[in-house]
Formats: sequence, C-alpha cells, structure tokens
Amino acid sequence: MSLTGQTGADQLRQYIERIERLEEEKKALMADIRDIYAEAKATGFEPKVMRQIIKIRAMDKDLLAEQDMLLSTYRDALGVPAE
Repeated sequence: MSLTGQTGADQLRQYIERIERLEEEKKALMADIRDIYAEAKATGFEPKVMRQIIKIRAMDKDLLAEQDMLLSTYRDALGVPAE
C-alpha cells in the first residue's frame, strides 16, 4: 500500500494518534483494575481466585460446562477429590 499525497499521510497520522490515545486509556484502566485487586486483597479476598472467577464468568456457558465435565472426569480418573 502506498500513501499518495498529503491525504493519505493525514489519515495515517489520525489512525496512529487514535491508537495512541486508546493505549493511554488502557494503561489508566489497567492501573484502576490493579488498585481494585489491591483493595480487595486488603479486605481479605484472594485476587488470584477473583481473576479466575472473572475468566469463568466471561466464558461461553457450553464451553464452561464441557470444561467442568472434563475436569471432573480427569479428577475421577486420578482419584483426586473434588472438594
């Protein structure tokens, strides 16, 4: 792809600047999330487990059910108690 004329360069600059702004917003959001985990940890919650719960809640329900079934099958095969 070639950038012809000033219009192409201007358009590219706008894309780059938008991405840079979003990257800065992403950094700020990540800092906010870290603060929330630190706050939760200070009140006795385990951030590692919270991250797992967030991951599980975002999963497709059918995929989650399939993974739960496989986990149960593997535990049974290895004699690992579920709880």
